[in-house]
Amino acid sequence: MSWTEEKVEKLKELWGKGNTASQIAEIIGGISRNAVIGKAHRLNLSAKIKTRNAVSNRNLESSTNEKNIKIKRGRKSKFKSLIIEKDFEPENPKQLEELDENSCKWPIGHPDEKSFYFCGRSSLKDFSYCKLHLLYAYQPKGKKEDVAEKEDATNFIEKKIQSA
Repeated sequence: MSWTEEKVEKLKELWGKGNTASQIAEIIGGISRNAVIGKAHRLNLSAKIKTRNAVSNRNLESSTNEKNIKIKRGRKSKFKSLIIEKDFEPENPKQLEELDENSCKWPIGHPDEKSFYFCGRSSLKDFSYCKLHLLYAYQPKGKKEDVAEKEDATNFIEKKIQSA
């Protein structure tokens, strides 16, 4: 990646406005965050040290409200809704080449075995797994269960319902 005069000028301008290295890299395009930091260092641009006091109260309040909203719609609420529903679609075994973005990517068996496949059920939005395998993969914080002993799926789900 070579720095042209236009890119250097854009870097200086954006750096002076207080943009982060990631933001600058995204705006300029074709360069990494580390490349921006390295070039800024070589150009002896002033170090940007922001404290909490530098952030306006309005921005702080809005970011706090956004965090609270995200917490309310956090992991636990997502999984409670999964636990309530017990209608799991049947498994749709798929090979690696057959998987798409809407397929559950939970591996069944060992990759060295001929009978190895992936679950293949419909995965939930923003997750790689179906409802059932999400219950196995993601456990509520502080409620880690000892799944060392092999339980059948119904006992496992019942435990999840009680812990939620």
